[in-house]
Amino acid sequence: MKTTIRLSVLLAIIIFITSSCYSGKQMANSNSVILPLSDSSALRDASIVYGLPRTVFTVMVDMERSIDKPGPYAQYAGDLLGLTDIIRTENETWSIRGITIKAHDELDPDQFYTISSTTLFQTNVLALRKEGLILDLNPAIFLNTEKQTDMNESGNLQYHSFDLGSDEYFQLQRDTAYRRMNVDSTFARIPYIVEKKKKLTIDQLAEKAAKRLMELRDGKHLILTGEATVFPQSDAAINEINKLEKEYTELFTGKTLNDSFTFSYQIIPSKSMTGKPVTLFDFSDRTGPVAGAAKGGTPITIEFNPEKKTKNITVINRAQAKSETKKFDKLFYRVPDVVGIKILYGSQKLFDSRKLIYQFGEVIQLPANYIIGK
Repeated sequence: MKTTIRLSVLLAIIIFITSSCYSGKQMANSNSVILPLSDSSALRDASIVYGLPRTVFTVMVDMERSIDKPGPYAQYAGDLLGLTDIIRTENETWSIRGITIKAHDELDPDQFYTISSTTLFQTNVLALRKEGLILDLNPAIFLNTEKQTDMNESGNLQYHSFDLGSDEYFQLQRDTAYRRMNVDSTFARIPYIVEKKKKLTIDQLAEKAAKRLMELRDGKHLILTGEATVFPQSDAAINEINKLEKEYTELFTGKTLNDSFTFSYQIIPSKSMTGKPVTLFDFSDRTGPVAGAAKGGTPITIEFNPEKKTKNITVINRAQAKSETKKFDKLFYRVPDVVGIKILYGSQKLFDSRKLIYQFGEVIQLPANYIIGK
């Protein structure tokens, strides 16, 4: 009985070793050939062409334009209301309110490969994606949008012209005129009244607006102190008085108009950009985006500083390549590297983050019949 059991165990071990050797031989004698597309003279029938991904960034810059417009009665602000801190000249300024960076993948035209095989080729690492046939073993969690912006960002205000704030802009001027009439063979001068409209002067309009502004303030004071004969049942009256008071005050102090704009710039990082500032666009706080620094703009630059997380992988592959024979049954794929991204406006830092970028990583290989999850 014991002899039979021992023979059965020995037979099982022999079968296992034989099958392992046969499987290893099949792997070693794989007929799949994987080469860069540039190294292939021609494509064979039933060949598979795949590409490696590259990371493309779209930089969206939120800008705000502020226009200072003096009021029509700015010269009378001191005499009629005692105001000194007012807008006297029209001025335009631009500012950068926030930067948003979006990343997406696309096929790298310099990283196409062909797969040719005369035997059964099984793998699930090739996946059809909306960007094309891309070999990507890495998670897509780094494709999220990251935004850094000023928390005091204001809304977009449309331009409204000034209302001069007067209840009348013309006054009637009465004059006595005479005309000669023939009465009983004699001429007589008959008087009559002539009315003419005369436009109010800027001085008169400013005085009327200042008077109306003081009346609004007095009325609000009576309501808030409870001295008004009719007291409003809600805050609607106070809100409307505040609105009118603001509009009348702006006739003397002027007002600032704000408009919001978003500009998009696309950039494809490359290893040649490592540690070098690359100009996205030129910006002026007077005119906003300009075409070139010659028009008074300051360059907005972006810098890529890879952390070289994949450099050790490259060293291992090179060391193995010297001792191993050349094989063509391995899939090429790309491991992205962690890259620090900075966007600068002169010496001012506008954006600072870390992203995974394919172009800064290394192209390495894995077995052609590798199955993910096995």
